[in-house]
Amino acid sequence: MILAVAAAAVCGLWLQFGERQDLDTRHTAGGQAPDRIDIDASVQRVDASGRELVLRLLVTPRGALAEAGGVSPAENLTLQTSSAVRGDLTFPAHSRIATVDVPVALTGGPITDYPFDVYDADMEFGAVQGGQTVPVRMTLTHRDALFSLAVDTAEIKGTAVLTAEVARSRSVLVFSVFMMPAMWALTVAVLMGAWHLVRRRTGLTWPALGWMAATLFALAAFRNTAPGAPPIGSLLDYLAFFWAETLIAFCVIVVVVRAVRAEGPPPPRDGTTI
Repeated sequence: MILAVAAAAVCGLWLQFGERQDLDTRHTAGGQAPDRIDIDASVQRVDASGRELVLRLLVTPRGALAEAGGVSPAENLTLQTSSAVRGDLTFPAHSRIATVDVPVALTGGPITDYPFDVYDADMEFGAVQGGQTVPVRMTLTHRDALFSLAVDTAEIKGTAVLTAEVARSRSVLVFSVFMMPAMWALTVAVLMGAWHLVRRRTGLTWPALGWMAATLFALAAFRNTAPGAPPIGSLLDYLAFFWAETLIAFCVIVVVVRAVRAEGPPPPRDGTTI
């Protein structure tokens, strides 16, 4: 028993360490030219239902393109983005550059494939300063623990190109997959209890009926704890939740009907009054 607990703890630590490494991974696209625009981007959150992710950008000019150690551009700076990123970004000359959040459209899915839904995001960032194209070096990190990121990087004529595949994180997969057999296990337990009550014709056994009815509503609350708040009608529902609710409700109805029949009609009154 102790060895099993220790093995489970070691496995959990290994899985958590893997996810921590995924969050610490930095993906870099672009060259090392001394006069360039550095973009530090981080994925703050992924909205699968809204089909977008939020990217936080910190833009820093380098070399002759910068003033005050990279705090502001020497000339007007424009970041040109791909169609998936909503709009180009403009930073005026001699002004401090602050971080900015930009939404990026996701393709793929659909979300009803939860927890196995996968999305794609194509991001391109080029820069124009003083009317001339300047090289870009972009670094991408990930901060949303509910999703994992697989990124391919490239550089095309000074433009940083990143193609990201967004999927549910390992912890989300483990928990959501665990939920399905757990729902089925509770359903089988209710089925066995109902079969026992019906065979023995025990009548209305209120503790057993209360347990079965509580399981019916507890599974609905359990389903709503699924990480990422998947919509109703997802794969999780069709593989487990809908069947579990249907079978448990059927068991409650059958047990009550058979118990009422086993109880029989109430005894007749003798007509005595108090």
